[in-house]
Amino acid sequence: MIRIFSSAALGLAAALLVAASPLQAQTTQAPAEVHAGSYKLDPSHSKITWSVTHFGYSTYIGQFASVNGALKLDPKAPATSDLQVTVDTPSLGTLNPALDTHLKSPDFLDVAKFPTATFKATSVKVTGARTADIAGDLTLHGVTKPVTLQATFNQAGVNPLDKKYTLGFAGAAKIKRSEFGITSYVPAISDDVTLTVEAEFKAVS
Repeated sequence: MIRIFSSAALGLAAALLVAASPLQAQTTQAPAEVHAGSYKLDPSHSKITWSVTHFGYSTYIGQFASVNGALKLDPKAPATSDLQVTVDTPSLGTLNPALDTHLKSPDFLDVAKFPTATFKATSVKVTGARTADIAGDLTLHGVTKPVTLQATFNQAGVNPLDKKYTLGFAGAAKIKRSEFGITSYVPAISDDVTLTVEAEFKAVS
């Protein structure tokens, strides 16, 4: 029975590999091979993670779960790219309900007064084979400041699940929350906030 099961399992694995290979062949990590056009952020697979140091004892981490955005991209002229992102600040989460309530209060993000944060790219500078600095204006807590996102292109291709042409990026930036008027408990809770971005964009047909 064990030998029969093993043979069947191996056969199934081989069939899956053969079936997957056409889709895998359609992906690329070369930015020059990306399809030019308009893309919409996939909010189900895009998240912004933030982290701060907590009294020097630990690094505390949370997420914004609801992010929307649009991208216009021409791989032959990346400097002309247009990127606009909107974050629903009430979607902040730390897996601690009491802390979430405090972070959403006027002591910090004041989400009732400032329910969205936005990022609008102003320039794109290619820094490597798959990397670029995306400079833009971040509006948070009612204040707009320039921020540069260090972006890495992951890959592009047809997503095997929804069969849609998809782009994937990772990014990182650091901001000082006091510059956006969020000053509670600085410096016990660090002024520096590290932002980590994972984003998937779907082609707009």
